[in-house]
Amino acid sequence: MSTKIGFVSTRFSGTDGVTMEANKWADVLLENGYEVFWFAGELNKDEEICFTVPEAHFKDPTNQEINDQVFGKKSRSLYLTDKIQEIKGFLKLKLREFIDRFQIDLLIVENALTIPLQIPLGLALTETIVERQIPSIAHHHDFYWERTRFLVNAVDDYIHMAFPPRLPSLEHVVINTAAQEELAHRIGIASIVIPNVLDFDHPPKANSTGSEVFKKSIGMTSGDLMILQPTRIVQRKGIEHAIEFVKQLNNPAYKLCISHEAGDEGFEYSEWIVQVAENMGVDLRIIQTGVDDPWNHKSGSQNRLSLWDIYPHADFITFPSLYEGFGNAFLEALYFKKPVLINRYAIFVRDIEPIGFELVVMDQFLTPKVIDKARLILEDSGLRKELGERNYELARKHFSYRMLWKNLNFLLTRFFGLDHL
Repeated sequence: MSTKIGFVSTRFSGTDGVTMEANKWADVLLENGYEVFWFAGELNKDEEICFTVPEAHFKDPTNQEINDQVFGKKSRSLYLTDKIQEIKGFLKLKLREFIDRFQIDLLIVENALTIPLQIPLGLALTETIVERQIPSIAHHHDFYWERTRFLVNAVDDYIHMAFPPRLPSLEHVVINTAAQEELAHRIGIASIVIPNVLDFDHPPKANSTGSEVFKKSIGMTSGDLMILQPTRIVQRKGIEHAIEFVKQLNNPAYKLCISHEAGDEGFEYSEWIVQVAENMGVDLRIIQTGVDDPWNHKSGSQNRLSLWDIYPHADFITFPSLYEGFGNAFLEALYFKKPVLINRYAIFVRDIEPIGFELVVMDQFLTPKVIDKARLILEDSGLRKELGERNYELARKHFSYRMLWKNLNFLLTRFFGLDHL
C-alpha cells in the first residue's frame, strides 16, 4: 500500500505561489508512487481527493473579523480569545476527519504554519500534529516578520506557538537561504532550502484552444510585440518600472500585457498603474478573463485561460519586482525560453544571480545600457532563441523536478526509512 500524503492550507486555488508550488510537489510525489489528498477552505481539485472546509479559508467572514481585531492592535478581548479557540476546536475535528478518512501518513502544510492569516487553522494544525504525532512538513513561503501588517498585533502568544511551531515530528522547508537563516536566528528552528521549481525535463505543451481565447481577450494584431508582466498587480511587483521600460523602448508595436488583475491586496495601486501608463503613452493591456493555474485539471476547467496559454505569445518578460520570496514568474519565463528584464531584488542577488543566467538586469532603476541591451534582444530573434536555450539548460540543472525529488526523498527517508513507498 502506497504512502498517503495530505496537503493542508487555507486555499489551493488560483495562481498564487503557494498553490502552484504545492501542485508541483504533488506532481513529483504522484510520479514517484505516492497518493495525494487536499484539505483547504477552497479547492480546485476533483472531489474524490478533496476535503473542503470553508471555515479554513483566510477569507472566511469570521476569520476576517478576527484579523481586523488583532492586527494593528495590542490587546484582544476575552470574546475574541474564545472565538479563536472555538474555531480552532472545530478545525481540529475537521483535520482529524481528513486524516482518518484518507488514512493520511504524512501532512504537508503549505504556509498555514507560516503566515498568521488563519490563526485558528495554525493552532489546530499545531495541536493535531502534537496529539497525533503525525509526520509533517511545513513548507514556508513567507514569514510574518517579512510583512509590516503583522508586526503590531494582539496575538503574539499564538504567533509564537504556531507560526511556526517547534515540534519533534515536524520538518521545516524554506524557499531561500535568507529565510533559512532568519528562521534559525529568530526561533532556533533548523530547515532545508528547497527553491521553487518547474518540470524542465519536459518542455511546455501549447494549448491551441487556450491560445485563441487569449488572443481575442487582449485584441493584439500580428504586427504587435508583447511585453508580458506575468504577475498580479501589487505594489511589490514594481510594475511602474515595466511601464517605464516600454516607454523607453519607444516603439508603438510594443504592447505591455499584465496577466493578472489586482486580486486580494486592493485596487488603489492598480488604478495608479493604469494612470501611469496612460500618462506615459504606453499601450497597456490587462487580461480581464480569469487566469487558471496550469495544474487545474478539474472537470469543466478545460476552456478557461491558463498561464501556459499566455507565455508562448510573449516576446519579452518584465519582472522588476522590489521583493520576492523566490520568483515563480522568473522560472516560468525561463521555462518558455523567453528573455527577461529583472530587478536585482535581494533573493535574486543571493540565490539566483550566481548561477549565471543571461538576463537584462536593472538595479532599482532603468539605464540607457539596460534599454539598449533589451532592444538588441527584441530586434534579433536568433539571439532570443540562443539566450532562451542557454538559460533553459541552466534552469534544468538547478530548478528541475529532479532536484525537488532529491530533497523530498531525503525528508521522507528521515520519517519512514529507506523503504517509504
